Amino acid sequence: MQRREFIKGVGAGSLALGVSVAGVKSAEAKAEHKWKMVTTWPKNFPGLGTGVNKLAELVTEMSGGRIQIKVYGANELVPAFEVFDTVSRGTAEIGHGAAYYWKGKSEAAQFFTTVPFGMTAQEMNGWLYHGGGLELWQELYARFGLIPAPAGNTGVQMGGWFNKEINSVSDLAGLKMRIPGLGGEVLKRAGGTPVNLPGGEIFTSLQSGAIDATEWIGPYNDLAFGLYKAARYYYYPGFHEPGTTLEAIINKDAFDALPEDLQSVVLNACKVVNLDMLAEYTARNPVALQTLLTKHGVDMRPYPDDVIAKLRELSAEVVAEVADKDEFSKKVYASYQKFLTQAKEWTRISEVAYLKARDAG
Repeated sequence: MQRREFIKGVGAGSLALGVSVAGVKSAEAKAEHKWKMVTTWPKNFPGLGTGVNKLAELVTEMSGGRIQIKVYGANELVPAFEVFDTVSRGTAEIGHGAAYYWKGKSEAAQFFTTVPFGMTAQEMNGWLYHGGGLELWQELYARFGLIPAPAGNTGVQMGGWFNKEINSVSDLAGLKMRIPGLGGEVLKRAGGTPVNLPGGEIFTSLQSGAIDATEWIGPYNDLAFGLYKAARYYYYPGFHEPGTTLEAIINKDAFDALPEDLQSVVLNACKVVNLDMLAEYTARNPVALQTLLTKHGVDMRPYPDDVIAKLRELSAEVVAEVADKDEFSKKVYASYQKFLTQAKEWTRISEVAYLKARDAG
Protein backbone atom coordinates (compact mmCIF):
# COMPACT_ATOMS: atom_id res chain seq x y z
CA MET A 1 0.00 0.00 0.00
CA GLN A 2 2.81 2.39 0.88
CA ARG A 3 4.43 1.65 -2.50
CA ARG A 4 1.18 2.42 -4.33
CA GLU A 5 0.76 5.65 -2.41
CA PHE A 6 4.32 6.63 -3.29
CA ILE A 7 3.74 5.99 -6.98
CA LYS A 8 0.69 8.26 -6.80
CA GLY A 9 2.95 11.04 -5.62
CA VAL A 10 2.25 11.42 -1.90
CA GLY A 11 4.54 14.24 -0.84
CA ALA A 12 5.41 13.08 2.64
CA GLY A 13 6.24 9.56 1.44
CA SER A 14 8.36 10.89 -1.40
CA LEU A 15 10.30 13.13 0.90
CA ALA A 16 10.90 10.37 3.41
CA LEU A 17 12.03 7.92 0.74
CA GLY A 18 14.24 10.54 -0.83
CA VAL A 19 16.00 11.14 2.46
CA SER A 20 16.42 7.37 2.90
CA VAL A 21 17.92 6.91 -0.59
CA ALA A 22 20.20 9.87 -0.07
CA GLY A 23 21.42 8.30 3.12
CA VAL A 24 22.17 5.01 1.38
CA LYS A 25 24.00 6.76 -1.46
CA SER A 26 26.02 8.71 1.07
CA ALA A 27 27.01 5.51 2.84
CA GLU A 28 27.96 3.87 -0.44
CA ALA A 29 30.09 6.83 -1.45
CA LYS A 30 32.11 6.35 1.72
CA ALA A 31 32.65 2.69 0.83
CA GLU A 32 34.47 3.23 -2.47
CA HIS A 33 36.88 0.58 -3.72
CA LYS A 34 39.86 2.10 -5.49
CA TRP A 35 41.55 -0.37 -7.82
CA LYS A 36 44.61 -0.31 -10.00
CA MET A 37 44.51 -1.99 -13.42
CA VAL A 38 47.78 -3.00 -15.08
CA THR A 39 47.78 -4.01 -18.74
CA THR A 40 49.99 -5.57 -21.39
CA TRP A 41 49.02 -2.89 -23.93
CA PRO A 42 50.44 0.54 -24.73
CA LYS A 43 48.49 3.28 -22.97
CA ASN A 44 45.39 4.39 -24.92
CA PHE A 45 46.31 2.19 -27.90
CA PRO A 46 43.31 1.88 -30.28
CA GLY A 47 41.11 -1.13 -29.62
CA LEU A 48 43.17 -2.72 -26.87
CA GLY A 49 44.13 0.24 -24.70
CA THR A 50 40.89 2.09 -25.34
CA GLY A 51 38.97 -1.12 -24.62
CA VAL A 52 40.67 -1.31 -21.23
CA ASN A 53 39.69 2.31 -20.57
CA LYS A 54 36.08 1.45 -21.43
CA LEU A 55 36.14 -1.42 -18.97
CA ALA A 56 37.33 0.86 -16.17
CA GLU A 57 34.76 3.52 -17.06
CA LEU A 58 31.94 0.96 -17.23
CA VAL A 59 32.76 -0.47 -13.81
CA THR A 60 32.74 3.01 -12.29
CA GLU A 61 29.51 3.99 -14.04
CA MET A 62 27.65 0.75 -13.33
CA SER A 63 28.74 0.79 -9.68
CA GLY A 64 27.57 4.36 -9.17
CA GLY A 65 31.12 5.40 -8.40
CA ARG A 66 31.58 2.79 -5.68
CA ILE A 67 34.47 1.23 -7.63
CA GLN A 68 37.05 3.46 -9.26
CA ILE A 69 39.78 1.99 -11.43
CA LYS A 70 43.01 3.72 -12.46
CA VAL A 71 44.42 2.23 -15.66
CA TYR A 72 48.14 1.78 -16.25
CA GLY A 73 49.51 0.97 -19.69
CA ALA A 74 52.44 -1.39 -20.21
CA ASN A 75 55.59 -0.14 -18.42
CA GLU A 76 53.76 2.63 -16.58
CA LEU A 77 53.59 0.64 -13.36
CA VAL A 78 55.02 -2.75 -14.38
CA PRO A 79 56.36 -4.26 -17.63
CA ALA A 80 53.82 -5.83 -19.98
CA PHE A 81 54.70 -9.42 -19.16
CA GLU A 82 54.57 -8.91 -15.38
CA VAL A 83 50.84 -8.21 -15.31
CA PHE A 84 49.90 -11.74 -14.22
CA ASP A 85 52.27 -11.81 -11.24
CA THR A 86 51.40 -8.25 -10.23
CA VAL A 87 47.70 -9.06 -9.94
CA SER A 88 48.39 -12.45 -8.37
CA ARG A 89 50.40 -10.75 -5.61
CA GLY A 90 47.67 -8.16 -5.07
CA THR A 91 49.90 -5.21 -6.00
CA ALA A 92 47.14 -4.38 -8.49
CA GLU A 93 43.55 -5.55 -8.16
CA ILE A 94 42.89 -6.19 -11.85
CA GLY A 95 44.85 -6.69 -15.06
CA HIS A 96 44.19 -7.04 -18.76
CA GLY A 97 46.11 -9.11 -21.27
CA ALA A 98 46.03 -12.44 -23.09
CA ALA A 99 46.32 -15.85 -21.44
CA TYR A 100 48.91 -17.19 -23.91
CA TYR A 101 51.44 -14.78 -22.41
CA TRP A 102 51.36 -16.88 -19.23
CA LYS A 103 52.21 -20.29 -20.72
CA GLY A 104 55.18 -20.33 -18.36
CA LYS A 105 52.65 -20.64 -15.54
CA SER A 106 50.67 -23.36 -17.28
CA GLU A 107 50.69 -24.72 -20.81
CA ALA A 108 46.89 -24.98 -20.59
CA ALA A 109 46.56 -21.17 -20.36
CA GLN A 110 47.14 -20.88 -24.10
CA PHE A 111 43.85 -22.59 -24.95
CA PHE A 112 41.94 -19.68 -23.38
CA THR A 113 43.35 -17.13 -25.85
CA THR A 114 43.46 -18.83 -29.24
CA VAL A 115 44.52 -22.01 -31.00
CA PRO A 116 45.95 -22.18 -34.55
CA PHE A 117 43.23 -23.34 -36.94
CA GLY A 118 40.92 -23.40 -33.93
CA MET A 119 37.76 -21.61 -32.88
CA THR A 120 36.52 -18.28 -34.20
CA ALA A 121 35.42 -15.51 -31.84
CA GLN A 122 31.80 -16.70 -31.89
CA GLU A 123 32.84 -20.26 -31.18
CA MET A 124 35.21 -19.21 -28.40
CA ASN A 125 32.43 -17.25 -26.71
CA GLY A 126 30.16 -20.27 -27.04
CA TRP A 127 32.74 -22.55 -25.41
CA LEU A 128 33.65 -20.13 -22.64
CA TYR A 129 30.16 -19.00 -21.64
CA HIS A 130 28.11 -22.11 -22.39
CA GLY A 131 30.49 -25.00 -23.05
CA GLY A 132 32.44 -25.30 -19.81
CA GLY A 133 35.51 -23.36 -20.95
CA LEU A 134 35.21 -20.55 -18.42
CA GLU A 135 34.86 -22.99 -15.53
CA LEU A 136 38.12 -24.66 -16.56
CA TRP A 137 39.79 -21.27 -16.89
CA GLN A 138 38.62 -20.35 -13.40
CA GLU A 139 39.90 -23.64 -12.03
CA LEU A 140 43.34 -22.97 -13.51
CA TYR A 141 43.65 -19.38 -12.34
CA ALA A 142 42.39 -20.21 -8.83
CA ARG A 143 45.83 -21.76 -8.23
CA PHE A 144 47.26 -18.26 -8.48
CA GLY A 145 44.62 -16.41 -6.48
CA LEU A 146 43.03 -15.02 -9.64
CA ILE A 147 39.64 -14.90 -11.34
CA PRO A 148 39.65 -14.70 -15.17
CA ALA A 149 36.95 -13.20 -17.38
CA PRO A 150 36.72 -12.83 -21.17
CA ALA A 151 37.14 -9.11 -21.84
CA GLY A 152 37.65 -8.53 -25.55
CA ASN A 153 38.16 -10.36 -28.82
CA THR A 154 39.94 -9.22 -31.98
CA GLY A 155 38.31 -11.75 -34.31
CA VAL A 156 40.37 -13.38 -37.07
CA GLN A 157 43.75 -11.68 -37.27
CA MET A 158 46.05 -11.07 -40.22
CA GLY A 159 48.93 -13.41 -40.99
CA GLY A 160 51.54 -10.72 -40.44
CA TRP A 161 54.15 -8.41 -41.96
CA PHE A 162 57.20 -9.80 -43.73
CA ASN A 163 60.31 -8.34 -45.25
CA LYS A 164 60.47 -11.11 -47.84
CA GLU A 165 58.00 -13.09 -49.92
CA ILE A 166 56.61 -16.35 -48.56
CA ASN A 167 56.31 -18.62 -51.59
CA SER A 168 56.93 -21.96 -49.92
CA VAL A 169 57.39 -23.52 -46.49
CA SER A 170 61.15 -23.28 -46.97
CA ASP A 171 60.84 -19.48 -46.83
CA LEU A 172 59.88 -19.80 -43.16
CA ALA A 173 63.19 -21.48 -42.30
CA GLY A 174 65.40 -19.19 -40.22
CA LEU A 175 62.72 -16.49 -40.10
CA LYS A 176 62.79 -14.46 -36.87
CA MET A 177 59.17 -13.53 -36.26
CA ARG A 178 57.33 -11.93 -33.39
CA ILE A 179 54.55 -14.44 -32.78
CA PRO A 180 53.41 -15.59 -29.32
CA GLY A 181 51.51 -18.60 -28.02
CA LEU A 182 50.88 -21.81 -29.91
CA GLY A 183 51.36 -20.01 -33.23
CA GLY A 184 54.96 -19.40 -32.24
CA GLU A 185 55.48 -23.11 -31.61
CA VAL A 186 54.09 -23.86 -35.07
CA LEU A 187 56.53 -21.43 -36.66
CA LYS A 188 59.37 -23.06 -34.73
CA ARG A 189 58.30 -26.47 -36.03
CA ALA A 190 58.39 -25.02 -39.55
CA GLY A 191 62.01 -23.95 -39.06
CA GLY A 192 61.48 -20.35 -37.94
CA THR A 193 62.43 -18.61 -34.71
CA PRO A 194 59.49 -17.24 -32.69
CA VAL A 195 60.14 -14.09 -30.66
CA ASN A 196 57.81 -12.90 -27.91
CA LEU A 197 57.66 -9.10 -27.73
CA PRO A 198 55.14 -6.75 -26.13
CA GLY A 199 53.27 -4.51 -28.55
CA GLY A 200 55.27 -1.40 -27.74
CA GLU A 201 58.53 -2.98 -28.96
CA ILE A 202 57.31 -4.40 -32.28
CA PHE A 203 57.86 -1.48 -34.66
CA THR A 204 61.41 -0.67 -33.61
CA SER A 205 62.38 -4.36 -33.64
CA LEU A 206 61.01 -4.80 -37.17
CA GLN A 207 62.49 -1.57 -38.44
CA SER A 208 65.94 -2.29 -36.99
CA GLY A 209 66.05 -5.82 -38.38
CA ALA A 210 66.04 -7.46 -34.95
CA ILE A 211 63.12 -9.47 -36.32
CA ASP A 212 62.30 -10.31 -39.93
CA ALA A 213 58.53 -10.44 -39.56
CA THR A 214 55.75 -9.84 -37.10
CA GLU A 215 52.14 -10.56 -36.56
CA TRP A 216 50.27 -8.07 -34.44
CA ILE A 217 46.50 -8.03 -34.81
CA GLY A 218 44.97 -6.66 -37.99
CA PRO A 219 44.61 -3.53 -40.13
CA TYR A 220 43.13 -1.31 -37.41
CA ASN A 221 46.07 -1.79 -35.04
CA ASP A 222 48.72 -2.40 -37.69
CA LEU A 223 47.95 0.97 -39.25
CA ALA A 224 48.12 2.67 -35.86
CA PHE A 225 51.56 1.16 -35.24
CA GLY A 226 52.74 2.16 -38.72
CA LEU A 227 53.98 -1.35 -39.46
CA TYR A 228 53.67 -0.69 -43.20
CA LYS A 229 56.70 1.58 -42.82
CA ALA A 230 58.86 -1.29 -41.60
CA ALA A 231 57.79 -4.24 -43.78
CA ARG A 232 56.63 -4.64 -47.35
CA TYR A 233 54.47 -7.75 -47.50
CA TYR A 234 51.19 -8.23 -45.63
CA TYR A 235 49.96 -11.83 -45.52
CA TYR A 236 46.63 -13.40 -44.64
CA PRO A 237 44.82 -15.25 -43.10
CA GLY A 238 45.85 -15.29 -39.46
CA PHE A 239 45.86 -19.09 -39.11
CA HIS A 240 47.56 -18.70 -35.74
CA GLU A 241 44.87 -16.48 -34.16
CA PRO A 242 41.39 -17.14 -35.58
CA GLY A 243 39.46 -15.65 -32.65
CA THR A 244 41.70 -14.15 -30.00
CA THR A 245 40.08 -13.83 -26.57
CA LEU A 246 41.55 -11.16 -24.31
CA GLU A 247 41.19 -11.39 -20.57
CA ALA A 248 40.57 -9.47 -17.43
CA ILE A 249 42.37 -11.08 -14.49
CA ILE A 250 41.05 -10.14 -11.08
CA ASN A 251 42.75 -10.63 -7.75
CA LYS A 252 40.49 -13.03 -5.83
CA ASP A 253 40.93 -11.37 -2.45
CA ALA A 254 40.02 -7.98 -3.92
CA PHE A 255 37.00 -9.52 -5.68
CA ASP A 256 35.84 -11.35 -2.55
CA ALA A 257 36.03 -8.07 -0.62
CA LEU A 258 33.29 -6.63 -2.85
CA PRO A 259 29.60 -7.03 -1.99
CA GLU A 260 27.71 -9.34 -4.36
CA ASP A 261 26.17 -6.53 -6.40
CA LEU A 262 29.60 -5.06 -7.16
CA GLN A 263 31.00 -8.47 -8.03
CA SER A 264 28.20 -8.73 -10.59
CA VAL A 265 29.05 -5.25 -11.89
CA VAL A 266 32.70 -6.20 -12.52
CA LEU A 267 31.91 -9.47 -14.30
CA ASN A 268 29.13 -8.01 -16.42
CA ALA A 269 31.27 -5.02 -17.41
CA CYS A 270 33.80 -7.56 -18.72
CA LYS A 271 31.04 -9.16 -20.80
CA VAL A 272 30.08 -5.81 -22.28
CA VAL A 273 33.68 -5.06 -23.25
CA ASN A 274 34.06 -8.57 -24.68
CA LEU A 275 31.18 -7.86 -27.06
CA ASP A 276 32.06 -4.24 -27.77
CA MET A 277 35.70 -4.85 -28.67
CA LEU A 278 34.81 -7.46 -31.27
CA ALA A 279 32.24 -5.09 -32.74
CA GLU A 280 34.82 -2.31 -32.88
CA TYR A 281 37.37 -4.45 -34.72
CA THR A 282 34.68 -5.60 -37.15
CA ALA A 283 33.89 -1.95 -37.89
CA ARG A 284 37.42 -0.52 -37.97
CA ASN A 285 39.42 -3.21 -39.76
CA PRO A 286 37.81 -2.78 -43.21
CA VAL A 287 38.35 0.99 -43.17
CA ALA A 288 41.97 0.65 -42.03
CA LEU A 289 42.65 -2.04 -44.64
CA GLN A 290 41.54 0.27 -47.44
CA THR A 291 43.85 2.97 -46.09
CA LEU A 292 46.78 0.55 -46.06
CA LEU A 293 46.08 -0.59 -49.60
CA THR A 294 45.12 2.64 -51.33
CA LYS A 295 47.07 5.28 -49.43
CA HIS A 296 50.19 3.37 -48.43
CA GLY A 297 50.39 0.87 -51.29
CA VAL A 298 50.77 -2.19 -49.09
CA ASP A 299 51.45 -5.46 -50.94
CA MET A 300 48.81 -7.78 -49.48
CA ARG A 301 48.97 -11.48 -50.34
CA PRO A 302 47.38 -14.76 -49.28
CA TYR A 303 49.62 -17.48 -47.92
CA PRO A 304 50.20 -20.07 -50.66
CA ASP A 305 47.93 -23.12 -50.35
CA ASP A 306 50.81 -25.50 -49.71
CA VAL A 307 52.11 -23.27 -46.91
CA ILE A 308 48.68 -23.23 -45.25
CA ALA A 309 48.40 -27.00 -45.63
CA LYS A 310 51.76 -27.54 -43.94
CA LEU A 311 51.00 -25.08 -41.15
CA ARG A 312 47.70 -26.85 -40.52
CA GLU A 313 49.50 -30.17 -40.24
CA LEU A 314 52.12 -28.74 -37.88
CA SER A 315 49.46 -27.01 -35.80
CA ALA A 316 47.68 -30.29 -35.11
CA GLU A 317 50.97 -31.81 -33.95
CA VAL A 318 51.87 -28.88 -31.70
CA VAL A 319 48.46 -28.60 -30.06
CA ALA A 320 48.29 -32.34 -29.38
CA GLU A 321 51.78 -32.32 -27.85
CA VAL A 322 50.99 -29.34 -25.62
CA ALA A 323 47.81 -31.06 -24.48
CA ASP A 324 49.84 -34.13 -23.52
CA LYS A 325 52.24 -32.28 -21.22
CA ASP A 326 50.14 -32.50 -18.05
CA GLU A 327 46.79 -33.76 -16.82
CA PHE A 328 45.11 -30.36 -16.67
CA SER A 329 46.15 -29.51 -20.21
CA LYS A 330 44.64 -32.82 -21.33
CA LYS A 331 41.42 -31.90 -19.56
CA VAL A 332 41.21 -28.47 -21.19
CA TYR A 333 42.16 -29.83 -24.61
CA ALA A 334 39.46 -32.50 -24.40
CA SER A 335 36.82 -29.88 -23.61
CA TYR A 336 38.08 -27.52 -26.32
CA GLN A 337 38.26 -30.22 -28.96
CA LYS A 338 34.82 -31.62 -28.16
CA PHE A 339 33.24 -28.19 -28.49
CA LEU A 340 35.18 -27.39 -31.67
CA THR A 341 34.10 -30.65 -33.31
CA GLN A 342 30.45 -29.87 -32.59
CA ALA A 343 30.76 -26.22 -33.58
CA LYS A 344 32.51 -26.95 -36.89
CA GLU A 345 29.58 -28.93 -38.22
CA TRP A 346 27.12 -26.14 -37.41
CA THR A 347 29.48 -23.41 -38.64
CA ARG A 348 29.94 -25.29 -41.91
CA ILE A 349 26.22 -25.31 -42.76
CA SER A 350 25.49 -21.88 -41.27
CA GLU A 351 28.23 -19.22 -41.42
CA VAL A 352 30.41 -20.84 -44.08
CA ALA A 353 27.51 -21.88 -46.31
CA TYR A 354 25.90 -18.48 -46.03
CA LEU A 355 29.11 -16.59 -46.83
CA LYS A 356 29.70 -18.74 -49.89
CA ALA A 357 26.13 -18.10 -51.02
CA ARG A 358 26.37 -14.36 -50.34
CA ASP A 359 29.64 -13.93 -52.20
CA ALA A 360 28.81 -16.22 -55.12
CA GLY A 361 27.34 -13.39 -57.16
